[in-house]
Amino acid sequence: MVEITKRNARTWSRIGIRATYGQALSGYAAENPNVIAVSADLGRSSGLDRFSKEYPGQFINTGIAEQNMVGVAAGLARSGFDVFASTFAPFASMRASEQVRMNMGYMGEPVKLVALGSGFAMGFLGNSHYGLEDLAVMRAIPGLTIVSPADCAEVYKTLEACIGYPKPVYIRLTGAVNCPVVYEDDYAFEIGKAVWIKPAADITVISAGTTVAHCLKAADALAEEGLTVGLLNMHTIKPLDKEALERAAAVSSTLIVVEEHMRTGGLGSAVLEHFAEVGALGCRVVTHGIPDRYGETGTYAYMLKISGLDADGIAKMIKREAANA
Repeated sequence: MVEITKRNARTWSRIGIRATYGQALSGYAAENPNVIAVSADLGRSSGLDRFSKEYPGQFINTGIAEQNMVGVAAGLARSGFDVFASTFAPFASMRASEQVRMNMGYMGEPVKLVALGSGFAMGFLGNSHYGLEDLAVMRAIPGLTIVSPADCAEVYKTLEACIGYPKPVYIRLTGAVNCPVVYEDDYAFEIGKAVWIKPAADITVISAGTTVAHCLKAADALAEEGLTVGLLNMHTIKPLDKEALERAAAVSSTLIVVEEHMRTGGLGSAVLEHFAEVGALGCRVVTHGIPDRYGETGTYAYMLKISGLDADGIAKMIKREAANA
C-alpha cells in the first residue's frame, strides 16, 4: 500500500495522471506477479515504458489493435491474471465497444480497461482523440463497473481496489501533467462508495474525475464570498452510491453535477435517472458538462476554460444557479 502524503501528492501531480498510472501499476506488479499490463502500442503514452522494461514477462503490446487487445485481456483474465489493458478513451469505448460488450459485459471477464486521456486531456490531437462520449457507451453495458479517479492519489487507490476485484471495470483517466491535487492525506476508498470532500449544503456539487479538483477550488473561492457549497466525489459512476445521493438530496435545494463529458449519458444522466426512479425529489438537479456539439481544438487548459469547466467557470455557474434557486 502506497502512503498518500503532501510530498507524494506533489510529485504525482507534476508527472500527471497517465504517468502516475504507469508508476503505480509498476509498483503493484513488483509486489504481485499476477498483475499483467496490456497496451495497444501506447506503452510510453500510458506511462508503461518502465513497466515494459522491468517486467517484460508481465507486459504485452498488442499493437494498434484495440479490439484484439480486449480479447487478449479477456483470455488472460479468464486464466486468473489481474489484467489492466490501456488505450485512449475513444478507442477503448467505441472502437472496441463490441469486444467490451461481449467479453467484459456478457461473459463477465474481469478485465480492467483503462481509458487514457478521457475528456479533453489529449489537447491538440482534437475531437478524434477526445473522450467525451465514452461514459454514455460504457454505462449501457450491463455488469460493467465504471471508476473515474479524482487525482493521482486516487489512481493508486483505484488500481489497488481493482487488483483481485472480480468484476470488469472501465477506469476513466482524465487530466494531464500538473494535475490538480485533491487528496494530500490518506482516506478510505471503496469502489461504489462516494467520498464527501465538503459536507452537503444548500447547494451541493457532485463530480468525478479531475473536475473534482476544479470544483473544490471553486467551492473554496465561493466560501470566501460567504457561499457554502457541498462537494461529493462520485468516483464510481456505475454503480452509483445511492445512499450518498439520498443524503445530498435530503439537505440540498440544488444539486449540480459537473463533468468533463457530454451532458448526454454521463454522470449527470446517471444521477437524473436515479432520482427519476425513486421519485419524491425535493431538490432540483442541474447538469454542467459539454453541450451537444463538437467544439474547438486547443490546449487542455484552454478547452476546460471555454467549456466552463475550470475553477472560474464552475464558480460562475454555481453563483448563477444559486441566484436562480
